[in-house]
Amino acid sequence: MSPDRDAVPTAVERLSAGEGVVRRLRAEITDGTFPVGERLPSEAKLADRYAVSRPVIREALRSLATLGLTETKTGSGTYVIAIAPETGLHLGDYSSRDLHEARPHIEVPAAELAATRRTEADLDRLHALLKSMSAEPSPRGWVELDGELHIAIARASGNRVFEGVIAELRGALTAQSELLNLTASRQPDSEIEHAEIVRAIEAGDAERAREAMADHLAKVAIAVTGLAAQPSG
Repeated sequence: MSPDRDAVPTAVERLSAGEGVVRRLRAEITDGTFPVGERLPSEAKLADRYAVSRPVIREALRSLATLGLTETKTGSGTYVIAIAPETGLHLGDYSSRDLHEARPHIEVPAAELAATRRTEADLDRLHALLKSMSAEPSPRGWVELDGELHIAIARASGNRVFEGVIAELRGALTAQSELLNLTASRQPDSEIEHAEIVRAIEAGDAERAREAMADHLAKVAIAVTGLAAQPSG
């Protein structure tokens, strides 16, 4: 056990603040600085240690929990429970496998239908969400908007079943999106993919919308699959 864990603060490398914290904490869990079974320092101490804000620490801890590396116990703190990510992520009531198996059967046809059924109000909403996402400074705010965008696409399909299912999955989708942004730098690519989906819907090109959504979901699945193999340092 390292004796200097609460010593001089060390600023994280400039990826994003949250991504830097996740990488540093993963590395320190792997090298035994924070061994399995030990409680992590408080949010305030971690914020000082990595020279970031407490909200950034909370984002990082949520991602570590999703990876299966830590567990937060109410009134007790956050404990290290594993040194390597689980092969199947737990996203609230669903697993990453649940999402990857189900989403193509829901969101791909929803995007296809949206291209032929969208209204001007739907298009206004989709463009407003894209604009808000590109300007959103908060990682947590961005993933909330990400969830709203996927619901808006499903709503534009005119099929209330698709819309209801995506709304039900929103919490899991938000957790997965936040994790990928902090551990795999997915946000820039996601913005490009989202814009292509919306362009296809606006053009009324059902096949293009279908392909754009399928491509987006496939890239998300690949990114999630690669998390366990991602270097921690």
